[in-house]
Amino acid sequence: MNRRVFSFDEPDRFVCGAIGAPGQRTFFLQAVKGRQVVSVALEKVQVAVLAERLALLLLRLREQGVAAAESTSAVIDPPPTPAALAEPLVEEFRVGSMVLSWDAERERVVIEAHQVTEADADDDDDEDEDEALPDDADDGPDLVRVHLLPTEAQDFVAGAVAVMQAGRPPCPNCGEPLDTTGHFCARRNGYTH
Repeated sequence: MNRRVFSFDEPDRFVCGAIGAPGQRTFFLQAVKGRQVVSVALEKVQVAVLAERLALLLLRLREQGVAAAESTSAVIDPPPTPAALAEPLVEEFRVGSMVLSWDAERERVVIEAHQVTEADADDDDDEDEDEALPDDADDGPDLVRVHLLPTEAQDFVAGAVAVMQAGRPPCPNCGEPLDTTGHFCARRNGYTH
């Protein structure tokens, strides 16, 4: 099967969303430009790491005086509502690894989401397998690449945080997610909270 590369240079929309009931949600990254819609599935922890690292990148850009990043705000008031995903929702692939970078020449944040591979599933720590493939390579994992202005990246971070917070509330004792029936809390010696 030939490798697919979905590239979005300044997409109309790049959001994180989730479908399903809290505790059983499936998370997606979705890029839209014109009539092209690409959705890829990923884990909640991947969303959290991407949002955190992207926020740190934007903070460092602001500290270095990148003019476009200065209009971003670390505090969102009021918090945004989670973005709705465009329908029909078709999963192109499941994300295995992601790359976050800064294109200084164009002053754009670059996010790449790579399809999960057997090496990802085996949890090998082989650094050699992470080398970049050219876009026209026939073999390799599928890829979604998105170029965002810093302000668009900040909007993505705020939306991703809103999606994560829309899930189950945390236990006030241990921080683990609460089900509607409660959970066995380790900090309460196994008693249901």
